[in-house]
Amino acid sequence: MPTTPRDYYDILGIEKTTSADDLKKAYRRLARKYHPDLHPGEKKAEMEQKFKELNEAYEVLRDEASRKKYDQYGMQWKEAEAYQRAQRESGNQEPQGGWETFYRQGEGQNFDDIFSDLFGRQANKEGASFRGFAMPGADLEAAVQLPLRDFLSGTTRRLELADATGKPHIIDIRIPQGVKDGERLRVKGKGAPGRGGGPSGDLYLRIHALPHPVFQKEGIHLSVTLPLWPWEAALGTEVEVPTLTGPVRLKIPPKSQSKQKMRLRGKGLPSRGGKHGDQIVILDITLPTEMTNQEQELYEQLKTIDHPNPRAHLIKEATHA
Repeated sequence: MPTTPRDYYDILGIEKTTSADDLKKAYRRLARKYHPDLHPGEKKAEMEQKFKELNEAYEVLRDEASRKKYDQYGMQWKEAEAYQRAQRESGNQEPQGGWETFYRQGEGQNFDDIFSDLFGRQANKEGASFRGFAMPGADLEAAVQLPLRDFLSGTTRRLELADATGKPHIIDIRIPQGVKDGERLRVKGKGAPGRGGGPSGDLYLRIHALPHPVFQKEGIHLSVTLPLWPWEAALGTEVEVPTLTGPVRLKIPPKSQSKQKMRLRGKGLPSRGGKHGDQIVILDITLPTEMTNQEQELYEQLKTIDHPNPRAHLIKEATHA
């Protein structure tokens, strides 16, 4: 029994009036919740389906043009787009009432039959047959989620798409090294097939980076927060730091401060020109959650030493602001 597609706004848990920024926040929160890699075992298939629905909904609503069409036509927005494009490219005058009237008249029919009937009638008026009337295929849109590691070397993805009539469309796509998060890739001629000998549409892929539990992405640069013990920051040390290509050794200078930034050049993401971004290491001085008696005594000794007040500048600035 066919199921009714869920409303995209319901899938994302947002309202039609939700802003683009809040839409992105809702998507990222649910992407972490439903990512299949975080649900091994029996729940993985269920999460894969939810993740697929989530990506489809986000891809449509994040684009201003497709969101406007979805708000106007609902789940038939792709059919409406294909219909309007066919009208423009064929030179036909759109019937009174536009897509809404056309859809109501054909409701319950196969869209191939509806389009053939529409353009067949038009062709007969002009003394031709539909068989000689070429109508281009619709463009297809798809979202592709990539882990950060795939941005380093490129990857291949097998996509199962649906054309304007709902027919499955399976294709293998090579995603090149250096593709950017948010980039819209055009794959010429890999959209829905044309009718009557018309050319196929194009496939547009919107690339998105999956959230990573360790690295934060800022363009082609990455950042990671590195915990340090107080004595490591005070005395200096050498530690291992994770990168996408494996851990590297980093020298921490003496008297390092919390939130201090250090740079690992070339350890970020690649760009199309072959250049690599950097990885920023943000130092985070942390305290033990539990202390031994010896540690307690050492901190008590530190307390007795006369130190400058680290909060003095705050008091001064607050008083004179």
